[in-house]
Amino acid sequence: MDTPLTKLVGVRHPIVQTGMGWVAGPRLVSATANAGALGILASATMTPHQLRSAVREVRSRTDAPFGVNLRADAGDAEERVRIIIEEGVRVASFALAPTRELIARLKDAGVVVIPSVGARRHAEKVAAWGADAVVVQGGEGGGHTGSVGTAVLLPQVVDAVDIPVVAAGGFFDGRGLVAALAYGAAGIAMGTRFLLTSDSTVPDVVKARYLEASVTDVTVTTAVDGLPHRMLRSELVASLERSGRAAALARALRHAAAFRRLSGLSWARMVRDGLALKHGKELTWSQVLLAANTPMMLKASMVDGRTDSGVMASGQVAGVIDDLPSCAELVERVMAEAAEVLGRLA
Repeated sequence: MDTPLTKLVGVRHPIVQTGMGWVAGPRLVSATANAGALGILASATMTPHQLRSAVREVRSRTDAPFGVNLRADAGDAEERVRIIIEEGVRVASFALAPTRELIARLKDAGVVVIPSVGARRHAEKVAAWGADAVVVQGGEGGGHTGSVGTAVLLPQVVDAVDIPVVAAGGFFDGRGLVAALAYGAAGIAMGTRFLLTSDSTVPDVVKARYLEASVTDVTVTTAVDGLPHRMLRSELVASLERSGRAAALARALRHAAAFRRLSGLSWARMVRDGLALKHGKELTWSQVLLAANTPMMLKASMVDGRTDSGVMASGQVAGVIDDLPSCAELVERVMAEAAEVLGRLA
C-alpha cells in the first residue's frame, strides 16, 4: 500500500510505532522495522551515549528505515540531533514542536522531520517551519493527551496543511487504517497496540494488566505530573488523586533526584530543562516539579514490572486488545484487514 508516508520514509506499510519512553527500545523498533512499518526509538529516557548505542543496536538488527523520538525542549536537544545526523538515522520525531532551527538543521542533513501535535494550530506552525509530515494524536491516545477526539481533530489538520498527516489515538486494526485513509491521512501511528506485542520488552505482569483492562479502566488524570495523562486506572492512581499537594510535591522531588542519578544529568541541566518546559507549556513551578514524576513512575512499571508503584500510560484501545502477536504478525494482520475492508467498500 503506497501512501505519501511510505514514499516519504521508505517503508512498505503506512504504520508507525510510536516512541514510548522505556518501551520503544532497540528490540521493538527493529522488529517493527523488519515488519515493514516505521519503528521509532524513544530517546527521552536515554543519555546521549545510550542513544548512540541504541541506534547502532537497531541498525545491527535491521536494514530497514527507522526513527528516533526527541524532546525538543530538552537542554541537550542539539547534541541528540547531532547524534541522529552522525548515525544516519532516517527520521526524527518530536513529542513537542521543534524549533524552526532544529527542523532546518535536520532537513539540511537529509533527515525526515515528523513532529507530533495535538491541535490544528500546532500542525500549521510546524508545517510552515518546514516539517515533512506530522503525527496528529487525538484524545484517545495514551500518555499526555488532549481533549479533542481523533475523528474531529484529524480532518481539521488534514484540511489545514499540505504535508502528509499520520493519525494517532484509537488505532489498533485494519479498519482503523482504512478510516484514517478515508479522512485523508497518509497512515496511522499506534503505541499501546505495539506495547502489547511479544517483541515488546514490557514485563509480562504489566502486559497482563493491560490485557485485563476494559475501555472504562483507562482514565485521564492530572495527579501524576499536573498535566492530563491517559493511563490505566489503578490503586496507585487513586491514591495519587487522594494525596495532598504537599505530599505530591515531596514525592516529585524524590523522583527528580532519582531520575538525575539514573540519567546522569546535573541539577543545573535539570533546572534548564524545567525552564524550557515551564516556558513551552506555561506551567507553574509546582507543575514543573510534578513533571519529574513521569519518567520514574513509568520506569517502575514498564521496566521493573512494579504495577503497585508505577503508572501505566495507555490509549483507550487497551480495552479492546486481547492478544500479544509479534510485530510481524500484527502488521500483517492490520494490512490484511485493511485490504479486506477496502475490497468490501469497493
